[in-house]
Amino acid sequence: MRTFEELSFPVGPAPAVRPLRVVATGGGTGLPRVLAGLAPGVEPEEGRPVAVTALVTTADDGGSSGELRRRYGIPAVGDARNCLVALAAGSNPLAALFQHRFDGDGPLAGHTVGNVILAALTQQLGDLSRATAAAAELLEARGRVLPAAEGPVELVADLADGRVVRGECALAAARGEVAALRLARPAPAPPEALDAIRDADLVVLGPGSLWSSVLASLLGRGVAGALRTTRATRVLVVNLFTQPGETDGFTAADHVRAVQRQLGDVIDVALVHRPPLPPGLVAALAARGARPVEVDRGAIDALGAVPVVTDLLAAGDLGRHDPQKLARALLGIARAR
Repeated sequence: MRTFEELSFPVGPAPAVRPLRVVATGGGTGLPRVLAGLAPGVEPEEGRPVAVTALVTTADDGGSSGELRRRYGIPAVGDARNCLVALAAGSNPLAALFQHRFDGDGPLAGHTVGNVILAALTQQLGDLSRATAAAAELLEARGRVLPAAEGPVELVADLADGRVVRGECALAAARGEVAALRLARPAPAPPEALDAIRDADLVVLGPGSLWSSVLASLLGRGVAGALRTTRATRVLVVNLFTQPGETDGFTAADHVRAVQRQLGDVIDVALVHRPPLPPGLVAALAARGARPVEVDRGAIDALGAVPVVTDLLAAGDLGRHDPQKLARALLGIARAR
């Protein structure tokens, strides 16, 4: 079984061909890191254009997104905001403004400018898909951002111990093994999202909270079927650490197994960080209940997915994936397959 470094890829000028079409799914802090790495829009080895579509969860019910959602009956906008900023053209001053959070104790306290703008655009234009398209123009975003489902949605988790938990925030707080995840009311995915998955060359799932971000972004009606039938290479980016309350004790293969149980045979490659991790980082996150995800290559292989193991860690003490390392690995996988 070869590591990522042992794979060889052809190098040389690319002919005039259509862009490499990438769909990246999820939310939270993980998906923006994938998008930031891919945002330059060019495959570095061959010079091929890269067209990026983000499929973003809108199930957040906490913080600014949750309050705007409850007050105005719109989908949660915070994850879409972060993805738009990640795709924004390098020096666009609006990107920093979108991330400004109001302080104090007034009616805007805790809200970000971008969330308020997206809420206003959703009201003006009628849905979040049109709102993100309009915001993408303002930010000169180098890619599309689409909501994972049309209209407001609420997560419902069936736990292995028989409990039923409603809402994204309640899911992590429940600290139980998730047997299945669903939407309280079925909602279709936007047609353009389904088309993007079917036409993609590469579909990226994660990294991020497995249940409340990654799988939450794949519950719109039609998405599972599109994932099963697309000819794209489907890559699960496995988290570096377990997440307390969601994936306690999970190995890399357990992440693959959970996605397969929820969606079927939709993983071709499991992209995993090559251990070990820095001891100081491991100790710091252990204090919060997180543990390094064990890389069990044989078990991944037995599930029908190809394990690709390489360095994905960002510098510093964040315990997160590096955008450029992610982009290099993902585009390398696309070339190899």
